[in-house]
Amino acid sequence: MSSGLYLSLAATLFLSMATIVALSPQLNRPRIFWFNVGPAAAWAVAAALFGVGRHWSAALSADLWVAVAASSVLFLVVSLIYREARRLTVLIMPYLLLLAILATISQTQEQLGVSEDAPPVWVGAHILVSVTTLGLLTLAAAAALACFIQARALKLKRPNGLSRLLPAVSESERLYERLLILSEIVLAAGVATGMATEFAETGRLLIIDHKTLFSLLAFALIGGLIAGRRWGGVRGQIAVRLLLVAYSFVLLGYFGVKFVKQVLLS
Repeated sequence: MSSGLYLSLAATLFLSMATIVALSPQLNRPRIFWFNVGPAAAWAVAAALFGVGRHWSAALSADLWVAVAASSVLFLVVSLIYREARRLTVLIMPYLLLLAILATISQTQEQLGVSEDAPPVWVGAHILVSVTTLGLLTLAAAAALACFIQARALKLKRPNGLSRLLPAVSESERLYERLLILSEIVLAAGVATGMATEFAETGRLLIIDHKTLFSLLAFALIGGLIAGRRWGGVRGQIAVRLLLVAYSFVLLGYFGVKFVKQVLLS
């Protein structure tokens, strides 16, 4: 068994433990939260760093571990700034565990490198903003889903065990709106650095492939959602569904083709 697989299994185990503890109301206590989510994030970062290696890997498993690591670290940062965000653990941890399981299953010994035609600075900047965008949108989608669940429970006047663990509707809305704005800014930087990288590789600013198309669709949809919330009164289930659609575009752009080529067709 390789060292990479050991790290993946250990990180998955800690994420599993974090998911189990997330179902407990006691998680809202600061000490329990940090001692639960912190180690899971640390092991995810270790698995991601090993998967990436010295040169960025284009393998699906490495990308998934980077997504898990970025989302968990950003979740800790946001939770440090905004205490109510800790209540999203019950939604975020199971999702990250699912990605971790998929990363472990799709792990391969084959090294798949990225293009070396573009300057490393531009490639590194593009990767950094892309990973940050994915992490921020993961948190925003979790906050939006929490808002949807809470609003539905209030409408039906039947709160359940899950809704009692989540933030209030107003808190979730405030959080995901701020995360949306930040995600749009970082996504704009991602599009810009992607164009710069493309120009360095091919001499063209924009080549419409699957990733570019989905990124542009997500950028337009998130921008429209932000404008609609600010000036058009877009709220409730419509806003949540639009955000989840935008997030699905980002996921398809990052993982869609790699999943088909490296998992389904392998």
